[in-house]
Amino acid sequence: MYSPFKMWNWTTICAKKYACLRTTIRFSSVANPKVCIVGSGPAGFYTAQHLIKNEPNLEIDMFEKLPVPFGLVRYGVAPDHADVKNVINTFTSIAKSGRLQFIGNVTIGKDVTLNDLRTAYDVVVLAYGAAQDRWLGIPGENLKNVVSARKFVGWYNGLPEESSLEFDSNVETAVIIGQGNVALDIARILLTPIEILKKTDIAQHALQALKESRIKNVKLVGRRGPLQVAFTIKELREMIKLPYVSNRIHIEDRDYIEACIPKTPRPRRRLTELMLQSADTKQEEVKDSSKQWELIFHRTPLEIVKSENQRSVKNLVVGVNRLKGDNWENLQIEDTGLRERIPCGMIIKSIGYKSLPLSDELPFDHIKGVIRQKEGRVEGMPGVFCSGWVASGPVGVIASTLQSGHDVGKRILEDLRKGNFATSTVKPGRDVILSQLAARGVEPVTFVEWETLDNEERERGKNQEKPREKIIDVKEMIDIAKKTQS
Repeated sequence: MYSPFKMWNWTTICAKKYACLRTTIRFSSVANPKVCIVGSGPAGFYTAQHLIKNEPNLEIDMFEKLPVPFGLVRYGVAPDHADVKNVINTFTSIAKSGRLQFIGNVTIGKDVTLNDLRTAYDVVVLAYGAAQDRWLGIPGENLKNVVSARKFVGWYNGLPEESSLEFDSNVETAVIIGQGNVALDIARILLTPIEILKKTDIAQHALQALKESRIKNVKLVGRRGPLQVAFTIKELREMIKLPYVSNRIHIEDRDYIEACIPKTPRPRRRLTELMLQSADTKQEEVKDSSKQWELIFHRTPLEIVKSENQRSVKNLVVGVNRLKGDNWENLQIEDTGLRERIPCGMIIKSIGYKSLPLSDELPFDHIKGVIRQKEGRVEGMPGVFCSGWVASGPVGVIASTLQSGHDVGKRILEDLRKGNFATSTVKPGRDVILSQLAARGVEPVTFVEWETLDNEERERGKNQEKPREKIIDVKEMIDIAKKTQS
């Protein structure tokens, strides 16, 4: 009878024994530690990637509220940024490595508590992102047609909870408050020709609404100046190159900006030079431009005024600022006392997100909207870590989240090897959690089942010559995913 063991030579056997001995030494107080990660976006997957690469004896489970993985990559990255979404291929490889179990359709804090996870696992990693809006705190912010960027991005990306977002795009001018990458993403989606958008994975309901939209002028308003914008040169180039769209960049302090440029880092210098160059371009040269976007600096939103018919907004009242100080990176905003009104019919607030605590016992900074932590270790909770935006706030891009995830992974392994949170009992891991979910009537979705749903979305996309048509109903998602078992 054939046995694979006959093929092992003495060197292989010794190497295997040494590896086992080395692991025992590493984790003398925790045998085969069990790790769970809450959140299946970039922070969660990059943390898992480091753990899988650097320690073969970990058991890793990943919990996700929705039946589908990939978080911000699926529901936050703009539809026309297919190159950025390619990171899903890396995450899929991690999920199919045999070292990680995806457990979707489970809400931590509702279906399972944080305490349940801490009881079942040696390590809990919180990587569930930022899912609440920041507020301006100005009059009129609750008026109709004042929409948060988070909700708007979720709407056009097919996020189930935002698929029925209500707003009126039967207006000519939209103001976006904020000058970061998300603000430019939204402006670009509002102004991009439908013939281009329909080839992306944008949600069908959003495509239809944008086709019927009358918006042709988008103004991006920021409190600071051109040297302080938060968007990148890639995003600006995309805006400048939009077909049939002109631009107007309001530069009020050109001499000061040009004097500062040599002192700035190369990425900032190139970005600022491109803004100045574009501001100098005669917009009559933009062929057949029927739409326009504007960058308006040094304006602080003070009030949103409603229209006479009460169905929309009429204008945005702003205060005119000046910047004071010697360092272009740390200038103070000073109100000049001057006021302006920017006419518009819709306002989108792109001023950042914040996280929410998923349990009362979690140490949380409610002002900053982040978990209180030091180097990824949650304060007062041995064995609990946090990674990504829930730890840092919504800053950086996917590449910076990679570094954050890997750094947290390193600290988890450091603490495991030192026995910093070892207990005398062996943690039961996923078995006890799955039993709890079954008792509570929760039906988890596996990665194999997600692949069934993934294939269905791709097939639906083919019919419309799109990469995929995202399914936006959670029940339908689960029904399709569970076809795997039938």
